[in-house]
Amino acid sequence: MEAMDLNEARIYVGTYAKYNNGSLQGEWVELSDFYDWDSFMERCAEIHEDEEEPEYMFQAWEEIPDGLIDEGHLEENVFELRDELDRLSDKEQEAFWVWADGNNAQFTQDAYSLVKAFQSSYIGSYASREDFAKELAKMENELPDFALIYFDFSKYADDLFCTDFWYKDGYVFRNE
Repeated sequence: MEAMDLNEARIYVGTYAKYNNGSLQGEWVELSDFYDWDSFMERCAEIHEDEEEPEYMFQAWEEIPDGLIDEGHLEENVFELRDELDRLSDKEQEAFWVWADGNNAQFTQDAYSLVKAFQSSYIGSYASREDFAKELAKMENELPDFALIYFDFSKYADDLFCTDFWYKDGYVFRNE
């Protein structure tokens, strides 16, 4: 999953009734304009005040992962997730989306728990699996530099990433 910026998220909000009558009438809505779900829904109602009980249709969206939205549904926790992700650095936000994709994250769980699960799994950014293995070997074994030349970091990385860790797009995560 590519990195998303929920602060840049926007949705084209139409209705099924209009669509079924051949109209794509609706409006782009910037999620950053809203603090929470209720204020977002109020805006959707204003856009489609010509319908008594509009059934909203999200016809297009940007910067929102498919796990949070589809044509007829937006997860209510999208605003909380946006706020939780804002507490992370840019690099951690990128890593979050890699982690979410690699774990098939369920965006339906509360945002705080989702971000905490990421934080407990996230180790850091490394150029390769071998670079991580090298750093780990140095930290855990306090090996002098001359001893490291005899160490097979490729095989050590194979062992580490076979059981305890996983690596994707330059990020290392702990298997949970």
